[in-house]
Amino acid sequence: MTQSPGAQFERLLEIMRRLREPGGCPWDREQTRVSLKPFLVEEAYEVLEAIESADASALQEELGDLLFQVVFHAQIASERGEFDIATVLARLADKMVSRHPHVFGDASVETPGEALAQWETIKQGEARQVGRKRSIIDGVPRSLPSLLRAQRMTSKASRVNFDWPDAHAAWSKVEEECHEAAAALDADDRGRLQEELGDVLFSIVNVARLASIDAEEALQGAIEKFRRRFTGMEDELSAQGKTLGSVSQDELERSWEAVKAQERRR
Repeated sequence: MTQSPGAQFERLLEIMRRLREPGGCPWDREQTRVSLKPFLVEEAYEVLEAIESADASALQEELGDLLFQVVFHAQIASERGEFDIATVLARLADKMVSRHPHVFGDASVETPGEALAQWETIKQGEARQVGRKRSIIDGVPRSLPSLLRAQRMTSKASRVNFDWPDAHAAWSKVEEECHEAAAALDADDRGRLQEELGDVLFSIVNVARLASIDAEEALQGAIEKFRRRFTGMEDELSAQGKTLGSVSQDELERSWEAVKAQERRR
């Protein structure tokens, strides 16, 4: 019979301690918070890939790998005398209870939007209690991919009604920013062009968010489509005994359109 989650978690903690002890694993023993940073990011992205693949078995495995990174960092902190996994869990549980008074208290919310607004109000109150100034848009890491960071930041701003009324209204800003980028391109002003292109991308993120589309996923989809069509073009030319570097730009364009047509027929 499968052990309880608590028993399995204790087993994992013991494995982690054993790996870090003298006589444990040399690789695990030499790791630091800094050395583990890329693995934490990598495991998070592997979880996302498992979700996108709709593979429950892969998701199970990748969630475990991500959890191990959390346990690893808690073990290092414990060795430094800073905190341990128990205090991490206690703080998390306390935070979830305090920020859901409509579930664990006598507050009332009716919609997801109201729940988010209440969450933000509670966070603001917590910051004031410790004398810390907190912006509504704080808490979005700079290390996030740019599109995701833009979407998270504008989503936070929308919780206090600083937002476009809908995706159609936001699209008008995209058109405005595109005109400004075109003007900068015509003027051959590189610095201004960089700024205006940034504004274009930021405006497009707003449209995606208001249309309930993940901008990062949308761009990843476009990248994958390009990869698929480009390699298809390579395969088509190779079947004719040709290479990309041996044909004209017009022939490349015809081959590209042929691959697109094949996709549509499929």
